[in-house]
Order: sequence, then C-alpha cells, then structure tokens
Amino acid sequence: MTGAVIAIAIVLIVVGGITASVVAYFRLQRHRADAVAMAEYRKLAEETVAHQQSLHSRLAELGDRVKAVESLLRSVD
Repeated sequence: MTGAVIAIAIVLIVVGGITASVVAYFRLQRHRADAVAMAEYRKLAEETVAHQQSLHSRLAELGDRVKAVESLLRSVD
C-alpha cells in the first residue's frame, strides 16, 4: 500500500513540475509579446511628440503672421 502511495506522490510531483514549467513558458511568451507591443507604443508616442512639436512651431509661425496682418490693417486705417 505504501508503495502505491509513494508512486502516486512521485507521479503527482512530476506532473505538477511539468505543469508549472508549461505555465511559466507561456507566461514568458505572453510577456515577450507585451514587451514588443510596448516598444511599438513607445515608438508611436515619440513620433506623436515630434509631430506635436512641429505643429506647435507652425502654429506659432502662423500666429506671428496673423499679428503682422493685424498690424498692417491697423496701419491702413
């Protein structure tokens, strides 16, 4: 009877180890996929910041032009 209990315990330990290994492997694969997605999001965010900065400078330039036009119109009166 004790031989059967020991055999069952050994089988359960081996199956538990294999299960833990498989779960850890798939968790690692999911983490790698998340890391790739985060790298893409980071790149997209950097591009967005660069575009926002260029738009901000363009908007400032247009604001200066509007001020110049306003001053020109005021000088005409």
